[in-house]
Amino acid sequence: MNKPAMQFGTPPTNPLLIVISGPSGIGKDAVVGLLRKTNPDTHFVITMNSRPPRPEEVDGRDYFFVSRETFEEMIEADELLEHAKVYSDYKGIPKSQVREAFASGKDVIMRLDVQGAMTIREICPDAILIFLTASSREEWVNRLLERRSETPEELELRFTTAAQEYAVMDRFDYLVVNSDQHLDKTIEDIQAIIRAEHLRTTPRKVDL
Repeated sequence: MNKPAMQFGTPPTNPLLIVISGPSGIGKDAVVGLLRKTNPDTHFVITMNSRPPRPEEVDGRDYFFVSRETFEEMIEADELLEHAKVYSDYKGIPKSQVREAFASGKDVIMRLDVQGAMTIREICPDAILIFLTASSREEWVNRLLERRSETPEELELRFTTAAQEYAVMDRFDYLVVNSDQHLDKTIEDIQAIIRAEHLRTTPRKVDL
């Protein structure tokens, strides 16, 4: 009978594909923004978006903002890893970003809505999906109201969509609570997940 080979030193590993997701207003942008500062050796994917930027958003930092026509041309040319139409606008991930990061050996973190995360689940079964939630429904609703960027009709659509998104939460690998005034704890939890995943006896492998 063959005996298992003894392993010493650092376990073998592959670059990880990590998806940060959750309902609208749950704090994905803030979480990813702080992860950028604390994980400088990680590649953070910039999502492409067909909507106009909000006043505080910067093209090339928060999103790549393109016209609807340009986005549809990229869909036709199969240049996107995933894409979806969310609240009447397109969002998507260019394939080239992820492939180049993996080629350099870097982990990749994506910020996606739940619909996009489910697409990645189908394309890349070994991707790590993290679902962000608030400590209570009241906390989450207050965040949406404080943004003051949605009409009453748009808010109602977000409430309906969130119910559908929570219904697929069990398809994610991890659940992380992102509470008000406790962003550092959220980051610590996500970093602990990443460290643990790099110590797996059977490394994940993402093929694109």
